[in-house]
Amino acid sequence: MIKRLNWLSTFMEKKVNSVRHGGLCVACLSSNAFNGLCQPCRDDLPVNRWHCRCCALPLAFPSSELLCGDCLKHPPPFDTSFVPWRYQYPLNGMIGRYKYNGQRKFGRPLMSDFAKSLAEALQDGSIPKPLALIPAPMDARRRRQRGFNQAQDIAETIGRQLNIPVDTGLVRRVRRVRAQRELNREARLANLRGVFEVTSVVPERVAIVDDVVTTGATVRVLASVLREAGAREIQVWALARTPG
Repeated sequence: MIKRLNWLSTFMEKKVNSVRHGGLCVACLSSNAFNGLCQPCRDDLPVNRWHCRCCALPLAFPSSELLCGDCLKHPPPFDTSFVPWRYQYPLNGMIGRYKYNGQRKFGRPLMSDFAKSLAEALQDGSIPKPLALIPAPMDARRRRQRGFNQAQDIAETIGRQLNIPVDTGLVRRVRRVRAQRELNREARLANLRGVFEVTSVVPERVAIVDDVVTTGATVRVLASVLREAGAREIQVWALARTPG
């Protein structure tokens, strides 16, 4: 089962995710890992089973066909979302170590399982295949501080596995904003107004890729500029959705 995610020794780190079959589990150090997680730890990940069919907001009752109140009141400029997990323990700790500490061994198993779920959904027709993946752009200074853009990292990983091109330059940030983590939904939307600019021709069907959808403000603003630039069908792909 998931244990506290402590720092691994140098020797252990070399074994974690060393091969697809085998290696150590990043969460409990079990030797029965597959793509970096053992099955009990994989079973502990909080599946986003019941959710809004548009924004993937977790719901408290069995339904994947209903719209949440926010999507009913303020229909988003994107069409649907594919978000397999809820942003809760222990997933939030894994994403945090990957995103803020640069410990990619915690992100790899999530991206691998994410790509597998997407492949199944594309194959059975649950979602249409995008013509391009658009990673959520990151402020240049924040990217230098962190060392990488996790949205781009996720998009490139799943893009390779699903054979979908990734366009990292299609949308760019044109000004700096306050950190979104400090703001509520309304403040986030105001904070992001006018921050993104489309730089070239937009494919008709795209998927915005991010790590976590919190209030949905970022993907709403991104989808708006993509829609205005000619995108006809917009999906949102993310690892996790924060419960309301």
